[in-house]
Amino acid sequence: MNIRQLDVLRTLLSTGSTIATAKAMGLSQSGVSRLLAQLEADLALTLFARDKGRLIPTPEAVILARDAENVLLAVDRMAGHAEDLRNGASGPEIVRIGLPSSMWENFAPAMLLDYVRDFPGVRIETFFESTTAINKLVGERVIDLGFLRMEGEVGPGIAVEKVASGESVCVIPKDHPLAGLEEVTVRDLRNVPLVLIGRQRPNRMALDQVFKRAGVKQMVKIETHTNSSACSYVAHGLGITIISSFYANLYRHLPVVHRPFVPQTTQEFGLARAAGMPLSIAAQALSDALKRQILLSQERH
Repeated sequence: MNIRQLDVLRTLLSTGSTIATAKAMGLSQSGVSRLLAQLEADLALTLFARDKGRLIPTPEAVILARDAENVLLAVDRMAGHAEDLRNGASGPEIVRIGLPSSMWENFAPAMLLDYVRDFPGVRIETFFESTTAINKLVGERVIDLGFLRMEGEVGPGIAVEKVASGESVCVIPKDHPLAGLEEVTVRDLRNVPLVLIGRQRPNRMALDQVFKRAGVKQMVKIETHTNSSACSYVAHGLGITIISSFYANLYRHLPVVHRPFVPQTTQEFGLARAAGMPLSIAAQALSDALKRQILLSQERH
């Protein structure tokens, strides 16, 4: 017994003839007769009496047609629910994503523009945190996805897919004397006011060691904790910062220039999720939206 056979039973009860049923279902008349015969064989019941070419439903057919109607309605509801899940009109009410604080201003809104149109039934919750915090949130299943800098070991039960990379650059005010250089070395930054990311972070500690090995004392004017604020301070002439080109490219609209910082280092960025746990359609679509926005933000530069 299958859905098609039940549909034939329901339609036959409604139309009263194999010709009308065939037309309604887009089948041949012989196809309708074959499906009906198969259903009768599967149920070991006669559902219609044949009288001079006419089909007369038996009492058993009338009873079973009600069951068939209920089954077919359930199938229709399931198909409709699946369509809603594909389109984001139903399913998980919330998709949670963790992003670095520097992505709140321009990147996140651009990422979500198309997403909210395609998934109108999904509510998005954004967490703007450090890499350490995002790693923890993914590990504790608080968020579905987390974009983070790949540094050291990830937490247990977390899978990370590399989705971007960058190189260390100096972000310099456009009218600054160092803007005329092709690249900037540690020695070029002697006695130059600097805007640096907080010293607790691994990349900052590595940068401090670069200056120490070169014998150059840093002239730290401002310490901050987001790449966005560092670039904004530079744009206002408060100093020069050294960050990844990935983040620097997000703030090209500011009156600044980028120059490679020597010695050059490379940074890798990934999308973290719970290992071995498939994403919902809505969460996977948000992952895809993030990757598209990464490409757009980097291709422009």
